[in-house]
Formats: sequence, C-alpha cells, structure tokens
Amino acid sequence: MSDLPPTPTNPSAPPTPPPPPPKPVAPVKKPELVSSPGRRQFLSWFTVAWVSFIAATGGALSLCLRFMFPNVLFEPKSNFKAGMPDEYEVGQVDERYKDKYGVWIIRVTEGIYALSTICTHLGCTPNWLSGEQKFKCPCHGSGFFKTGINFEGPAPRPLERYKIGLADDGQILIDKSKKFQQEKGEWNNPDSFLTL
Repeated sequence: MSDLPPTPTNPSAPPTPPPPPPKPVAPVKKPELVSSPGRRQFLSWFTVAWVSFIAATGGALSLCLRFMFPNVLFEPKSNFKAGMPDEYEVGQVDERYKDKYGVWIIRVTEGIYALSTICTHLGCTPNWLSGEQKFKCPCHGSGFFKTGINFEGPAPRPLERYKIGLADDGQILIDKSKKFQQEKGEWNNPDSFLTL
C-alpha cells in the first residue's frame, strides 16, 4: 500500500466540501472577589448615620423642651362696660354682647340684670326667640323664660346671672368673675340686679 491519496475514479464528480470550522469555546469566567468598601465610601455612610442620629435626638429634645413652656390663653376681660342704662329698652333682651362676652342684658321696669349665655345642661349657647319670648337651647331643647328660669327640657337649673353695677362714669359695669345662682337664693343679692 502506498501513502498516496486515492485518485478519484470519476473525474466528473464534484469535490467534497471541507469540514466546518470548530465552534469557539466561551472563556470560563473566574469568580470575582468582593472588594471591601473604600475609605471614602465608609466615611460618607458614617457621616450620614451620625447626622441622622443627631437630627432625631434634636427633634426629640425639642418636643421635651416644649412642655417646659405652657400655652398662654388670652381670654377676654372678666369685667366690661356695657354702655348707659338708657340705651336699653324695657322688656327687651339685648344680644349685642352675646358673642364677645357671653352675656345677655335684660331691662325690666325695676332695673337691669345680666344673664349668662351658657345652658346649665351641657354648656351649649341657647338662642333668644323674641316671638316666643324665651331662650331655647338648640342642643337638647332646654327652654328658659326671659328671667332665666328653666321651664322645659333637661336643664336642671336656671341660667346664672353676673354681677352688675354702675361705673364711676355712669355706664353699666358687668363683672363675669362673680356669678349668682337662683337655686341658692343668690338672685336676692343686690349685686345680681341693677335697680334704676
């Protein structure tokens, strides 16, 4: 046998195609080592943590210090001047001081008295119904006569009167710091009624 390649027996036959080239093999990835954070990155996170801690501590301390300074409520004066006695009509309920001072001023033939606008049931503010000549509480229906005496609804006692008198200049002076209750017999006190 010789080492020569075999000669084709049929010279008109097409040549055989060359074998396909081998497929490339993907390189094997080596596992990467996790690097530790750098000094700058560590310091930036450290700074953020401290700033957050200081802000939270400052906020908590400010809330604690807030309790050291209580709220101050500015309430209207307990006494005020309500004008001259002849400004009030006999038999009428005057409501000009209802909103600002919580007082109704009523003039009768004998004199003037000042009623509190606070219902004795649960503290609502009754309305004066001039057509029915009574005070009517919108909360639970308590009714009061012009004198302040309760006659309907759940109110357990009459409206309270305030101290009333004349100032040096002749104006009506009402002092809300002194109240008079009818059920205790305090309406007989001369300070609960201004005689004219």
